[in-house]
Amino acid sequence: MPRLHAAVVLATALVALCPSLPLAEVPVRLDSATRWHHVRDFQALVAVLDDWLDDNSAWARRDDPPHILLVSEWEANARRGAAGSFQRGRLRGLYDPERDEILLVRPWDLHNVDDASILLHELVHHRQAPHHWYCPAAQELSAYRLQEAWLAERGMQADVNWVAVVLDAGCTPRDIHPD
Repeated sequence: MPRLHAAVVLATALVALCPSLPLAEVPVRLDSATRWHHVRDFQALVAVLDDWLDDNSAWARRDDPPHILLVSEWEANARRGAAGSFQRGRLRGLYDPERDEILLVRPWDLHNVDDASILLHELVHHRQAPHHWYCPAAQELSAYRLQEAWLAERGMQADVNWVAVVLDAGCTPRDIHPD
């Protein structure tokens, strides 16, 4: 039985057995797997995801938090440039290292596991930003691996084209022709 459920059952039993006991507010600490789902704003979600990254990655937390903007897909594509992911499919999020901004593409829901995983992925890029990269795509493999691990803890699977990610992360030029 999960710890939170067991605590609720125990509290209910105590109230039923001893109705004259004064009830005090007892803070219930949610486990890390469900804590993200109970946040009320971006700031709280970023804090939960940053805590998870502290525990599950070697990328150090930065002192300066990123700015987070909800934008249209058109606006995100316009800002994509060379810093964007080379993953195929619809653009869902983007980190702009020049502005320390995370762009999340609308519609975006704070309590949707896939949407939260996109924010986690972009937070990895925020942590990677101070480091040198041979090409922007070299950052993607570790960001997708962490996103995959976070989703797996919640019983979900990342929808990632791993062949494309690994090839792009190699920073090898395409369309090479012999002289």
